[in-house]
Amino acid sequence: DIKRFTRMLLECNSNDKLCVVREHQTEVIVVPVLLVGVFVIVLTVILWLHCRGLRAKQEQSSSSGHQVHDKTQESNSTENHYIQLNKTSMESLLNSASLALKELETPREKLSPGTLQLVKHGHYGSIYRAQLETEHPGKTKTVVLKALKDLANPQEVKNFLGRIKFHNNLGHHKNLVELVGCCVDQVPLYMIMEDMSLGDLLTFLWTCRKDVVTMDGVPYDLTERQVYEVGLQVAAALTYLEQKKLFHGDIAARNVLLHHNFTAKLGGLGLAYETHTYGANLVRRTVPVKWQAPEQLLKKTPSTKADIWSFGILLYEMVTLGAPPYPEVPPSDILSHLQRRNIMKKPSSCQQAM
Repeated sequence: DIKRFTRMLLECNSNDKLCVVREHQTEVIVVPVLLVGVFVIVLTVILWLHCRGLRAKQEQSSSSGHQVHDKTQESNSTENHYIQLNKTSMESLLNSASLALKELETPREKLSPGTLQLVKHGHYGSIYRAQLETEHPGKTKTVVLKALKDLANPQEVKNFLGRIKFHNNLGHHKNLVELVGCCVDQVPLYMIMEDMSLGDLLTFLWTCRKDVVTMDGVPYDLTERQVYEVGLQVAAALTYLEQKKLFHGDIAARNVLLHHNFTAKLGGLGLAYETHTYGANLVRRTVPVKWQAPEQLLKKTPSTKADIWSFGILLYEMVTLGAPPYPEVPPSDILSHLQRRNIMKKPSSCQQAM
């Protein structure tokens, strides 16, 4: 009865506006409270997740700091160990080289003190001219010393010794620059090469352009016959390399050396050594593009045929007294120029027979 009476009291007429308001009073109060509660819960979760993320980052940075410190200590110990390995490997390299190159080893006391003259700084170190005592007492001859730089790492030492062995295994040919000996028992390391009295062909050609008739008794004039003779000697050296299945890769006037009697010898075998040792795809030494054959410019594996192409550029240098090839073509356009089958015009100084 009490429930029925209460229900009767809560019932209201449609005209009673106050009763209608009271009927919806519960909904008006409960809904906002629920919304506020949900908002507070969501906000609390977001703040909790944010704080958790900050704590995780702090822990991560702290642990990474310890790891960096540990790695630094590790790297320091590894670095010290690596330095010890370097010293050990350096000694072992020199010991093995002295045994392998015992026949070529030249006593350092045979190099006359005070005779070293700096020629230029090369790829691996300095290049000097020096006087070397011969088997005849009191007589010396001029040689070229290729010295390895003092702060060379073991890999550079290995490459330097490898070049000496490469020259030694190449054998003797009258038109290749001769290896005289070496000093590899201790640092500084020397590769001893024969000296060519007139120097490189390119410098000789440029001197011929000047109004110089003779210099030190040498006539600075190049006839067509001399061009032919020098070219024939370089071709003989290339034939020898081809028989050895070696690709030179850097045929140019700068790599041809001359004697007073116009004996020509081919040098610049650095690229040949790298190609023979590491393979053409791993060679990093660069050659001026205008001396390269099209297959070299296209990054294809070159052969001795590419040397023949460069030999033609060498003949052009001699006929023009050292003029650069393709003078009207920028180096960046040389490949497209050759792909259009363009060739150089006959130099005005070149006779039809030549």
